[in-house]
Amino acid sequence: MEEVGLLINGIYLKVPQGYTLLQAAQQLGVDIPTLCYHPELPSEGNCRLCVVEIGEYPRTRLVNSCTYPVEPGLNVQTHSEKVLQARRIVLELLLARAPKAKLIQDLAAEMGIHESRFKSEDPYELCVLCGLCVRTCREIVGVSAISMANRTPGKLVTTPFLEPSDACIGCGSCAFVCPTEVIPYIEKDGKRIIWGREFELVRCNVKLEQKLKSISTVKL
Repeated sequence: MEEVGLLINGIYLKVPQGYTLLQAAQQLGVDIPTLCYHPELPSEGNCRLCVVEIGEYPRTRLVNSCTYPVEPGLNVQTHSEKVLQARRIVLELLLARAPKAKLIQDLAAEMGIHESRFKSEDPYELCVLCGLCVRTCREIVGVSAISMANRTPGKLVTTPFLEPSDACIGCGSCAFVCPTEVIPYIEKDGKRIIWGREFELVRCNVKLEQKLKSISTVKL
């Protein structure tokens, strides 16, 4: 496979053509925070937390590392002051969106942020609208039982028409992949209740079980 050479934080490395900047940084061992990224799913760059700075001073710009492909000779900074400032703003917005989400609180605290300057619409909100649950249902399970509805600030993840979805198979992958554990489900007496429906717990077919296992065990 053809490789591409680039600089990340002043270190030269070669990675396979087609890699994203996030994948290249991960190969180098550089930690870039993410919320909406998962290696088993196509990247969409929804959360903007993984921004990096590319180019040569003074002509640099910020891009989402999870969607931007590697380019020969590209100069990338993952923790420049410009990058850190952008991440702080993103985390403040996320804190305003989901003030009760512990993951967001922890990420913000690591950046020295303990409260947001922005107004919160719901002080008990946990969902950060990362879209992982929707994409997992669509791309991995293949049923699209849930989706994003409405526009901000009323945007939410839900079933069609807010009714129990006939497409849902009760696999629970949406809940397993959620970084803030906002999707409720109950398992009791061999049954699972999720999205307003009750399911008998049965073993998945091997192919689907392997896919779901990869989704639920990969560290976000």
